[in-house]
Amino acid sequence: MVSFEETDVKKIGLGLIGFGVMFTLLGVFLFFERSFVAIGNILLLSGVTLTIGVMSTLQIFIKRQNFKGSASFAVGFVLIMLGWPVLGMIWETCGLFVLFSGFWPTVAVFLRKLPIVGGIFRQSSVFLFFPRNRVNMGKRMPI
Repeated sequence: MVSFEETDVKKIGLGLIGFGVMFTLLGVFLFFERSFVAIGNILLLSGVTLTIGVMSTLQIFIKRQNFKGSASFAVGFVLIMLGWPVLGMIWETCGLFVLFSGFWPTVAVFLRKLPIVGGIFRQSSVFLFFPRNRVNMGKRMPI
């Protein structure tokens, strides 16, 4: 079970996540500079590992239902290291969407309950993007 107390290790992990996002964005803004994107990926993965723990990180990436997303993320990471950052970022993005696909219904419920943008996400055209059998407004989603 994940504890919600802030320790020094979690603070360092959150800092590494922030620096990882910053380096990745800097690499994208500099026309997919391979070194910045690679450093950003390394910092991001190490930050997630420090924040939620080694075992929780391994459980996320090794689960049977997350295999496609984990493999796609790994292929993207290798492509970035080999010098193809644009193709690697596309693979990584697809891998992250597949890896966290079980979390999107929870995000949809959260977005519908927000005061300003909630009305937009309650529209029927936006509602079609989320699976109907998993998104219920009245029920609490298990996390």
